[in-house]
Amino acid sequence: MSARRSLVWLGLTPEPEQELPTAVAALRVPADGRSPAALAAAERHRVERLVLRGTQRGWLRYLGEVTDLVVRAATGSTTADPQAALLAGEVVLDHHRMLIGLPGTGYARTAAQRRDLERALTRLRSHTPSDSRSTA
Repeated sequence: MSARRSLVWLGLTPEPEQELPTAVAALRVPADGRSPAALAAAERHRVERLVLRGTQRGWLRYLGEVTDLVVRAATGSTTADPQAALLAGEVVLDHHRMLIGLPGTGYARTAAQRRDLERALTRLRSHTPSDSRSTA
């Protein structure tokens, strides 16, 4: 690892790396017949690799993929679990909002994702039982 590589993005919050793997696995369509547990393990491995060896750019790219999954679930274009979409969307939106406190362009680069997530979460909350993670 280069001494020049900025690691400040790693200090934001542990929730994405703790909560996203299982939620994202529930949102992905298992095209290869893997079990939900195998999909969750693969997501955990991917997140771990991004956190330990990745860059902020790679991490934001991953969160962009998660945003796309959440948006598709909110529009009903998949059969994804709405509870998983709601959890993943809230975690990513919280993360993206915290980027405002970091140096660099992360906050500006995620503006469209924040907007899309806010819309998707509004749709998901209106169709999801109130026992979700959300306080809204």
